[in-house]
Amino acid sequence: MGSVRNNATHSRKIDRPGLTPESTAVEENVQAIKRWERAILRTRSKAEQVSDWIACTAGNGGVLVLHVIWFSTWVTVNAGVVPGIRPFDPFPFPFLTMTVSLEAIFLALFVLASQNRLTRQADKRGHLDLQIDLLAEREMTAVLQLLQDIAGHLEVKTSVTPEQLRDLMKKTDVRYLTNRMDELAEPAGSTASTGSAAADLVID
Repeated sequence: MGSVRNNATHSRKIDRPGLTPESTAVEENVQAIKRWERAILRTRSKAEQVSDWIACTAGNGGVLVLHVIWFSTWVTVNAGVVPGIRPFDPFPFPFLTMTVSLEAIFLALFVLASQNRLTRQADKRGHLDLQIDLLAEREMTAVLQLLQDIAGHLEVKTSVTPEQLRDLMKKTDVRYLTNRMDELAEPAGSTASTGSAAADLVID
């Protein structure tokens, strides 16, 4: 009875206008990502939460407007322009300079702490992507092997040669791919200098 109810519920989801099995799968993926993001946010320490809040708040337009009003008022008052108010931080405004410097130092520290946390989170995402990619590669290798066995059993002629299949079914060497990516990431200047040196050798 429970299975019938689940099947009926699933069928109602698919029968809704504009809702397809593909969109249902996308929604499941979105919900999974949301749960993962919430779990990461819940594991933050108090210091990380404060750092994230300060870094997020400091980038708002309201904070910029507040600083403009603050600096303008401070300079105007201490320049002696406002009658009846004695300057308490005359030019070159040493107290304002010290306050702004301290604010910049602490703000930079909070921003760096928030960025470090985001970097660790991005590294986790990268490792997760790598694990999923490696798992998908192993699954595709198994699928190719099964297809090759089925094609051989049914004696079906395929457009892909056995050599190509064997090459695709090889286990991916992650270290080799990393070394190849390092070679591609070499700066263009070093390649150009190597090429010019080789050309000089040929001319000589």
